[in-house]
Amino acid sequence: MVFSSIDFIFRFLPLFLIGYYIAPKNYKNLILLIGSLIFYAWGDGWYTLLLVLSVFINFIFGKLIAGHGQPHQTKKTRLTFLWMIIGIDFGLLVLFKYTDFLIENLNMLIGFTGMKLPAVNMHLPLGISYFTFMTVSYQVDVYRREIPAANNIVTLGTYITMFPKLISGPITEYGEISPQLRRKDISISNLEEGLQTFIIGLGAKSILADNMSTLWAGMSRYGYESISCPYAWLGAIGYSFQLYFDFLGYSLMAIGIGRMLGFNIPKNFDHPYASGSISEFWRRWHITLGRWFKKYIYFPLGGSRCSTLKIVRNTFIVWAFTGLWHGASWNFVLWGMIFFGLILLERFWLGKYLARTRVLKHIYVCFLIPLTWVVFALRDIGDIGIYFSRLFPFGGTPDFVTTRDFWKALGDYWYLLIACIVFCLPVTEKLYKRYKDTIAAKAVLLIIFVVSMILIHTTNNNPFLYFRF
Repeated sequence: MVFSSIDFIFRFLPLFLIGYYIAPKNYKNLILLIGSLIFYAWGDGWYTLLLVLSVFINFIFGKLIAGHGQPHQTKKTRLTFLWMIIGIDFGLLVLFKYTDFLIENLNMLIGFTGMKLPAVNMHLPLGISYFTFMTVSYQVDVYRREIPAANNIVTLGTYITMFPKLISGPITEYGEISPQLRRKDISISNLEEGLQTFIIGLGAKSILADNMSTLWAGMSRYGYESISCPYAWLGAIGYSFQLYFDFLGYSLMAIGIGRMLGFNIPKNFDHPYASGSISEFWRRWHITLGRWFKKYIYFPLGGSRCSTLKIVRNTFIVWAFTGLWHGASWNFVLWGMIFFGLILLERFWLGKYLARTRVLKHIYVCFLIPLTWVVFALRDIGDIGIYFSRLFPFGGTPDFVTTRDFWKALGDYWYLLIACIVFCLPVTEKLYKRYKDTIAAKAVLLIIFVVSMILIHTTNNNPFLYFRF
């Protein structure tokens, strides 16, 4: 079940909100936990048991790491428990997400022997990358004494399984959610604000992202080797918009639902395509993921307060993990290494020149980011090579096709491309915040909702792209 579906909007969400609002204060967390498990089971069936098992194991280890009932527990013992639960949490992630990737690469290494291990084809549980990061952050923070261990399993279970952010984030820390689990800010004004945010996210997903998806789909339909150079660039730009508004839409809907429930879920995007450098782009894109990698990997390694060689090492490790986190495929590793190289280039040389420009730095970002998303989107390394040969038809690769495909696609999508550009700019958010309480703004939101419902009802409802991560 996805947020942008008839079942969720007109069945699950209203029934859940009614039950949640009428429940006594002391039972709201339990209602949210039960509702979240029903939501997860609706989409992933029996794999809900894996989620429940994860909650149970992490609750026990949180107590052990905190030393509850063991006042003389040594730091070494606590560290041992920490590494055990990290091994369990990441072990489950590796098992379900990376087993076939490891088998595939092992088969390549032992291919000369004639042996071949069969693929497992294991189902990837929804949201496992996200709730794994939340459980690990909880355990590390308990070990560091930054937070107390959860006092009961319902509290921890609600934090981990909270359905607005369970499947695709934002990735929250226990320390920012636990106070809200005790005292929720439930009010009519928050319900209204949450509904408004939800509708904006719904529009970003169903009106912009889903319609832009057909532009990118056309690339493979024609065959990458036969598309013209302008059409290849248009496709890369179209996918960049699709990915952004798809993920932004989910994040806004999650934040909106959280607001309806009395929670402040952190912002996940801050107009990344308006950035003036690649480093700035990653401070604005998937903010909570970047925050997680900084706090739990980059800073413990020494961050930037160390020698140049160690800065390079630390950045490499973070981006290797970032690439692999997104998927069990070499294109994601390559994608991570591209950003590793670009960020180091900016840090040690290019950044000071970009900072002196007003326009060129934005052109630089708008040129590079679509190229990186092509690497992100195409899992086959051969396809990436073919697509780049169409983006840059030089060096003996003739641009042997006409640009008719480009002009046809531009005629079909020009208005959506303009809309995407406009809604990527910070000025749109500023205007909304200024006029959001006016009748005109509410009328626009109503139109967005109606158009979104029509599109959802009359077209295939595309799942969120980040569900597969």
